[in-house]
Amino acid sequence: MKALPILALLMALGACATTSNDVQLAPDGKPMPKVYRITKKDAEVIPSRALEAVNSLRAARGTGPMQLNTQLAIAATVHSKDMAKQNRPWHWGSDGSSPLDRAKRAGFYGEVVGENISETYETETETLSAWMSDPETRDVILNPAATEMGFAWYQEPSGKIWWTMLTGR
Repeated sequence: MKALPILALLMALGACATTSNDVQLAPDGKPMPKVYRITKKDAEVIPSRALEAVNSLRAARGTGPMQLNTQLAIAATVHSKDMAKQNRPWHWGSDGSSPLDRAKRAGFYGEVVGENISETYETETETLSAWMSDPETRDVILNPAATEMGFAWYQEPSGKIWWTMLTGR
């Protein structure tokens, strides 16, 4: 009968043990970000997955869909890499270029409607969700004037991702 209390004690202690699956907390008490590593397979589907999500959000608001635009995607890629080089998320290139300048350099001669940027470890879906929670970036996504979209990123070796969404018509 002595084995039963010892077994119960061992089980209780085992439940208190930490495992590698435990969530680590940052100094602010929030969970530490998990690194989302973009694989080659992910890279092939991220733009279309982002477009599908954006168009679903637009449809829910009665706004027409956008389509992917290669030139806007090139401009977005250039800017994502440049933000990483500058180590800051902002709309100006290290050479002073604006979203309009970058789109034109990439061969887009339509009108640039908006640009969203992000520095994160999150997926494209989580990034879109964060943009939707802010009125300014939500307006870029839902702007009815936008009919084309470029969506790109640059991932640093550390896992940090620099996302850029460029919209136009």
